[in-house]
Amino acid sequence: MTDTHAQTKPADPAADDQAGDQAQTWRDDFSRVLSPVFGSPQLDLVRGEGSYVWDASGKKYLDLLAGIAVNALGHAHPAWTAAIAEQASMLGHISNFFTSPAQIGLAEKLHQILDLPDGSAVFFSNSGTEANEAAFKMARRAGGGGRPFIIAIDGAFHGRTMGSLALTAKAAYREPFAPGVPGVVHVPYGDTQALEAAINENTAAVFIEPVQGEVGVRTHPAGYLTAVRELTTKFGALMVLDEVQSGIGRTGYWFAHQDPEIGEGVTPDIITSAKGLGGGMPIGATITVGDSNTKLLEAGQHGTTFGGNPLSCAAGLAVLETIEKDNLLAHVAEVSDWLKAQLAEVDGIGEITGKGLLLGLELTSDGAAGAADAQGSGDGQVPDSKAVAARALEAGFIINPVAPGRLRLAPPLTITTEELAPFITALPGLIAG
Repeated sequence: MTDTHAQTKPADPAADDQAGDQAQTWRDDFSRVLSPVFGSPQLDLVRGEGSYVWDASGKKYLDLLAGIAVNALGHAHPAWTAAIAEQASMLGHISNFFTSPAQIGLAEKLHQILDLPDGSAVFFSNSGTEANEAAFKMARRAGGGGRPFIIAIDGAFHGRTMGSLALTAKAAYREPFAPGVPGVVHVPYGDTQALEAAINENTAAVFIEPVQGEVGVRTHPAGYLTAVRELTTKFGALMVLDEVQSGIGRTGYWFAHQDPEIGEGVTPDIITSAKGLGGGMPIGATITVGDSNTKLLEAGQHGTTFGGNPLSCAAGLAVLETIEKDNLLAHVAEVSDWLKAQLAEVDGIGEITGKGLLLGLELTSDGAAGAADAQGSGDGQVPDSKAVAARALEAGFIINPVAPGRLRLAPPLTITTEELAPFITALPGLIAG
């Protein structure tokens, strides 16, 4: 892509100093007026186009995280921006007393791509955690409200609002807000026997991500999702698939559970979606499969002011239609095959997990500075993923140190092998330090 608006870096030292001063000013302003919950921002981004973003100094970055799997079409995609502009020129917000063509159109498209049976329904909210909150409330209603327990899986991340937080595995996220929402039981990852021991007639639901993102990007062992479906059916509990990160083409399928290798042909009771669904606009969706699941919430039992907002729904519909029109599911699979083959040849990269353009990279001591050489000398230390990500950022690549010793890649679905090639070339040096 040719850029005529920004240079890679300032042309002279004076400009470099000026850009540094501006960045420091923005950081000072951030600290003065915004909540500290996100920490200090790594960059001051001002513009994006396709797979790239630019900071306030004009430096260009290849975005290999896409807003944490949000910007499915990249930045400022013409179809996405046109849909938002057109909708904004007609109708921005109407509240949930009314509906709009954009809301109905997006819901119909989700019904189509999921091949939902009659009686299924979509509830729109504003984020992934809200989508899971709605599913949590449905679980509380399961079995007439007489089932107090919900099962979640170790390694899961379902959100940070109180119900979703209870489902999230990481104790450091939950403990500051104890006692939290009661009734959630976490079972060991991939352990079918532990799941069998935990589930019974008092279980309302099992929440599970087909691909766990925050733990380093991993799928479940073969047969595990099948076991979840069989056990929930046996005990009359709901199977809730959290596809907030793994859905909307991210794995080369519309939703990860539609991939036979991941989903094993299971049909869930509830699916939650967000992130890529809006392509950058805030939206969440709680999708009930079949009439009985849809009836778990009745009129007046749940709601949200901005749910089904015409702007967000127009953006979401543009995302789905563009993925379909541009055959991006096949593109994701093709680019993923190339990318994994290239990564497998990089010193310092071990196991590559995930599917499509949601990949986890294990860092090994092979490519690290000071790692053991052929004679066995060196310290053999696994590189610090945060340090690798920091070096990548300095070199113009945005990647995510998702866990110790692991990197996450979740670039736009539109990214090309030509755009990825410089990152592959630079990666050994970024790992070595």
